[in-house]
Amino acid sequence: EYGFKTTLCSLMREIGRKYPDAGYGGEFFAWLQSDTPHPYGSYGNGSAMRVASAGWLYEDMFTTRYMARLTSDVTHNHIEGIKGAEATAAAIFLARNGASKQEIREYIEKEFSYNLNFTCDEIRPTYYFNETCMDTVPQAIVAFLDGESFEDVIRTGVSIGGDTDTLCAIAGSIAEAYYGIPEDIGNTAKSFLTVDLLEIVEKFYKAIAKKETCI
Repeated sequence: EYGFKTTLCSLMREIGRKYPDAGYGGEFFAWLQSDTPHPYGSYGNGSAMRVASAGWLYEDMFTTRYMARLTSDVTHNHIEGIKGAEATAAAIFLARNGASKQEIREYIEKEFSYNLNFTCDEIRPTYYFNETCMDTVPQAIVAFLDGESFEDVIRTGVSIGGDTDTLCAIAGSIAEAYYGIPEDIGNTAKSFLTVDLLEIVEKFYKAIAKKETCI
């Protein structure tokens, strides 16, 4: 556990420092720049929007949730930050292993006590920008549940408003596991990446194919 966290922190800081203007929150930016980074009790939604790999790389739910918890704990070690990361990774794990949307809904509600008994149409008029896990992760999961394709999930997430990049990062990560990413959308997304980021993405997909971990 300690070795994984140490390696993860090192890699996150190495990559994050290359892109200082990427729109990080203040506390995370300070964490990136620190030579002795420590978790800072955050329950922001960053833990959930970066956790997708944990949903793909492991072959059972226990390990998936454990690794999701570790990826959150290096920064977002508040119980709600960890919960958001675990819930997102769990939804991805279920989606890639053939669970139905109803099964995903029931698992998330039971295990994480998130209320998913609403639709995006119902919340759209009053939803507002919110950076917390507890007011982003359920909405993102419902955007996935409401959507009818990968593209529709992304459009639904954007349509809610608020912190749309985070909503779509979470909803889209589950949608990829459930629907796959259309080739044209995937190629367009990759065209925006720098060479080093594209290499990381390609390494990740190779790891999935070989059932290996990246670090």
